Amino acid sequence: MRHNVLKGKNLLLINTGSTHKRHVLKRLKQLELNIIALNKEKNWAQPYVDHWIITDNTNHQMALNALDQFIKDNPEIKIDGVLTFWEDDVLLTSKIVDKYRFVGISQDIAQRARNKFNFRKFCSDNGLPAPRFKAVRTMEDLEEINKTFQYPLVIKPAFGSASNYVVKVENKAKLENTFNYIKNNISASVETALLDGLDIFIEEYIEGDEVDIDLLLQNGKVKFACVSDNFDKTFDEFFLDKGQSAPSSLSAEVQQELISVAEDTLEKLGIFNGCIHYEAKATKNGPMPIEVNLRMGGDYVWSYIKDAWDVDLIENAVKIAVGEMIKFPKEMEPKKYVIGWDLHPEESGILAELDIPEEFEQLPFLEDDTWYKDIGEPVLVPPEGTETIGWLTVSGENFLDAQENLQKALELIKYNVVKFDTESSLGKTVRKSRFESAKMNQQFLIKAAKLEKLRALDKNSLKKLRLAVIGNFSTINGNPIDNELSVTVTKVSETLKEAGYEIDVYNVNDFNNFLKSFDPKKTDLVINLTKKINNSTLLGAQLPTLLESWDVPYTGSSTISNLLCKDKIKFKKILKFHEIPTPDWDYMYDLSDELDEDLEFPLIVKPAHYDNSVGIDNSSIVYDHKSLMEQAKMIIEKLKSPVLIEEYIEGDEYRVSIIGNNDRDIQILPLSRTIFTQLPQGYPHIYTYDAKWSDNKVYGKLLKQYPVKNINKKLETLLSEVALDVFNIFKCRDHGVVEFRVDENNNPHVLEAGSNPSLRPNGELSKVSQIAEYSYLELIEEIIKAAVSRYQQDEHYRFVN
Repeated sequence: MRHNVLKGKNLLLINTGSTHKRHVLKRLKQLELNIIALNKEKNWAQPYVDHWIITDNTNHQMALNALDQFIKDNPEIKIDGVLTFWEDDVLLTSKIVDKYRFVGISQDIAQRARNKFNFRKFCSDNGLPAPRFKAVRTMEDLEEINKTFQYPLVIKPAFGSASNYVVKVENKAKLENTFNYIKNNISASVETALLDGLDIFIEEYIEGDEVDIDLLLQNGKVKFACVSDNFDKTFDEFFLDKGQSAPSSLSAEVQQELISVAEDTLEKLGIFNGCIHYEAKATKNGPMPIEVNLRMGGDYVWSYIKDAWDVDLIENAVKIAVGEMIKFPKEMEPKKYVIGWDLHPEESGILAELDIPEEFEQLPFLEDDTWYKDIGEPVLVPPEGTETIGWLTVSGENFLDAQENLQKALELIKYNVVKFDTESSLGKTVRKSRFESAKMNQQFLIKAAKLEKLRALDKNSLKKLRLAVIGNFSTINGNPIDNELSVTVTKVSETLKEAGYEIDVYNVNDFNNFLKSFDPKKTDLVINLTKKINNSTLLGAQLPTLLESWDVPYTGSSTISNLLCKDKIKFKKILKFHEIPTPDWDYMYDLSDELDEDLEFPLIVKPAHYDNSVGIDNSSIVYDHKSLMEQAKMIIEKLKSPVLIEEYIEGDEYRVSIIGNNDRDIQILPLSRTIFTQLPQGYPHIYTYDAKWSDNKVYGKLLKQYPVKNINKKLETLLSEVALDVFNIFKCRDHGVVEFRVDENNNPHVLEAGSNPSLRPNGELSKVSQIAEYSYLELIEEIIKAAVSRYQQDEHYRFVN
């Protein structure tokens, strides 16, 4: 095993990017790097990131100030290098390179290359091949282009990525219409890489074979370069990545010409260090540059280069960034022939079916696969977007063999994307061109497809919402659970009012009065704190259905999610279906029900329809059949609930708290743990009702860690990832808590999930959010933001303008 020279190095990562970059973060962590992420927020990458610098990456001065402060506050952390794998942050990364003298690409070079119009001008001024091109701002510019340029033409933004707003124009009749469409619709909210500018230019279309050239440079020397072929990217008049193959099928002579023009370009730009993704065409007149990306190529580029050439672009990009020498043989032969393929529908629509059989995953030639879309999600192709359901890479002994293997793999995948509702106005509209359709589609599809990366709403915007707090409150009585519910409603309402929010408070304990007094028309968002209706937690879980019938947005999970999490038997069945680790179990609805004979004592016996440890006491752990039946009888006859029986796991209890809804805004808060070993003999190592709610001083011996101490990093990551899986499987929304038992071998076992966890001031979410440096108000606001963002993606709802 080779020595890992990167182990323990501190890498500053500028922007984690979307979940499309998950493979990058996983690989960085495998290299045993310490990752410091400069990012807008903590997100899906939390299991991989060691330190966060939260800032606005689009405000470069603010980001630089935040980095300065981090360095000042953490003198023990020496940053060894900086990298970005995200197109949006190439310019910010270059400024950091200049300021701190890291290895990388300087700002003036990045500005020249990042702007595609400036890159064309640079090529033209420095003797590099370039088509005719011109910036376009007015109709007079279009007239000049029409007179002097040769069709077909390509209209494209100077910034941007993924071919968004890049359109091929065949004739004069389409030129003005296409330009006006792009000019009127181009937006950084659809393509965040456009935050650097919305300039548009036109160039003559280049005929030829399109290729990617991936290069590793160090100290001015190209250490590695390879050419990969692009499959035809045209999609009507648009452009869409469909697939690549490596190594290239072009002749060795043509490949060398392409690499030479790429090297010449980088030398003239003054690029001496970096991992570069260079796009070009092999034409009848020789190589023609298209653009240069000052970062590693996206999606499956890393995968197919690694499989074809046994070259790890991520690892070598890091080595270059931290100043570790990289070395490759002078002569390299490909190890395999690899094809990467994107799965695009023919038209935008909703993914109604996706069947990936086990046989597919076992294909010997399948190298890698990644899936971005779930059933029920929109998939947008031009002109609405440039999305893909997912991608795969396959290999073969030669290109034809790889092509045959790709076809075999694709035949196993079944997916169906259903066009949007033809009964809507969209289906009744006469479309004179693709752009007429695109204008209509914007209204219905852009938000639904989650192309917009919504910025977090500021507090002033939030305060424009008319909020309703709905929950359970009553006069103080002897029931500690009722008291906690009352305190929670009071504290949340008071906190929001003191912060300047407009609040109405409703008590569902008086349900008839609630139905009479609640006015859906004057409520923008409900903060749902409801736990019971008519003293039933199962009814309390169904309040969202009532709110949905009124078309009133609310925080927290839906009725179906709440009920599945409340019903411990259904919860267990779903965990089993998804192969989520949980203690072995069985259940009883009647004392005559037979139990699984393979269950091993000791067992723990719980009411299936209660939470808050109701029905769990010192007798809940049983060691023989007689005790089991006694507990079951008490639950069935006294509590009128089915019984969940599961194998008892000795160990610590962990809790993972989550805020958010998707990979863009998900936050995993610091983990917490309870250790039971200090309890006196005779007290079971579980949360009984008394342990949670009584004043018995013996429970002061419970060791509660906020945050956990001395946790194995692998276990911490595993708990976080399994918790996210549970959160997503049950379609929890806005906030949730997943509880685990961890056995003596560090194996986690899911116990339960809270789909609408308490916001009481001394509750789990409040405690762990304080560790994350959120005040109580900020915790509530984070949940409100998550809900608002969720509804903003649904055209059915409209929030404050």
